[in-house]
Amino acid sequence: MKKMRILAALAAISLLTGCGASSSTAESKTETEAPRTEAQTTEAPKTEAPEIAGYDLLWHDEFDGDTLDESIWNRELREPGWTNEELQEYTASDDNIFLRDGCLILKGIKTEKDGKDYYTSGKVNSQNKTDFTYGKVVARAKVPEGQGLWPAIWMMPQDEAHYGQWPKCGEIDIMEVLGSATETAYGTVHYGEPHAEQQGTVVLDNGTFASDFHEYSVEWEPGEIRWYIDGECYLTVNDWFTAVNGEDEKPYPAPFDQPFFVQMNLAVGGTWPGNPDDSTDFDKAEFEIDYVRVYQKPEYDTNVTKPEANYREALEDGNFIFNGDFAEAEDLTDDVNWKFLLFEGGEGSAEISDNTMIIRSENEGTVDYSVQLVQPELPMIKGKKYRVTFDAWADEERDIVVCVSAPTAGWIRYLQDTTLTVPTEKTTFTYDFEMNDKNDPNGRLEFNLGHRGSTATVYIQNVRVEEITE
Repeated sequence: MKKMRILAALAAISLLTGCGASSSTAESKTETEAPRTEAQTTEAPKTEAPEIAGYDLLWHDEFDGDTLDESIWNRELREPGWTNEELQEYTASDDNIFLRDGCLILKGIKTEKDGKDYYTSGKVNSQNKTDFTYGKVVARAKVPEGQGLWPAIWMMPQDEAHYGQWPKCGEIDIMEVLGSATETAYGTVHYGEPHAEQQGTVVLDNGTFASDFHEYSVEWEPGEIRWYIDGECYLTVNDWFTAVNGEDEKPYPAPFDQPFFVQMNLAVGGTWPGNPDDSTDFDKAEFEIDYVRVYQKPEYDTNVTKPEANYREALEDGNFIFNGDFAEAEDLTDDVNWKFLLFEGGEGSAEISDNTMIIRSENEGTVDYSVQLVQPELPMIKGKKYRVTFDAWADEERDIVVCVSAPTAGWIRYLQDTTLTVPTEKTTFTYDFEMNDKNDPNGRLEFNLGHRGSTATVYIQNVRVEEITE
């Protein structure tokens, strides 16, 4: 799991629970199983799982009994700070991991140790018990609400050393939600080296992922992985890779051609969600999982090839930005050309009028990308030099942050985060940079208006990204 700024159905923001680095996280994920007692290994009758056309049921857990079925699950033990700077200790305690009313409950608990706040929580995994290669994972869950809470359902390889430690081994994040923004859910895949990820988001118009149960699923096949929420596909990925840095890539579809296992956890704190505060109600810090079902097709065609990367061609005037003159009052909510995004408490709107992008902020949010305008799919070629230019002004003098990021390549920056002061008079801004990283068909120009101490309206015109030779 990792913090990442997200473009729906596009690729990653470091963003990313429990998942690497969804980006998620660069630490190793070797699993630890707690000692089992006789009572803990008691099997309970299981509710029948529904059939899915074209699939066989591989295994499932409806959490019907009184105790965790440890023929399927391990209780994972971890010390605080093991990954992502998270605060919780993962324990085997029935206070942190228990069944109630047909659900598995992973509960975060706040206590005190050595005069300081101390947190425990629950994490379970199915490593070495129900590993599988390719299939459909379906889970129904309800997440908790609260600053610093970070529930996740995700998958890691049974043998992490097969292709090398994270991220070379690969990671599939089925679901992550931040307790501070429960209207948004993330699905992510991590791979590399260098670390790369792709990520999609679903933002609910009504309700939140904490106000009701929702069904999260992944269809993992040899040449494609698809993410769904409540039956709607929102992310498809088929162009991953893995390699030791400086060496040739492993044959595709590595690393996603080996056995993986399912794991679920409720993290507390960490680099992405931030730490709990006084508003976090730990009486309600419960991640509720109704069921986990894994299906598999009778056979899979493993003779797959990696699709060729498609690089955007510049317009006739050399501009890689489409609709950079804002001649078209396009839809800013779809994935074509410009997109306006809100995260982490950001509130606002954007519109195109009279060849001008107008961005109005109502709440600046807690991070620079809380209010954000982006255009992805910019071709970034190693060794090339590029120039970014645009005109901007504001109702009141204020700061914004501009960059060219790599949402599918670890969120590195090709043009570094650049803070600029936008005056009240129309001004032209120009920034040059050289691309020194691996070729990337998915560079992303970002205008970030969040968390800058102002909600003044910003106006942007004549945006260009072009290759230069001098």
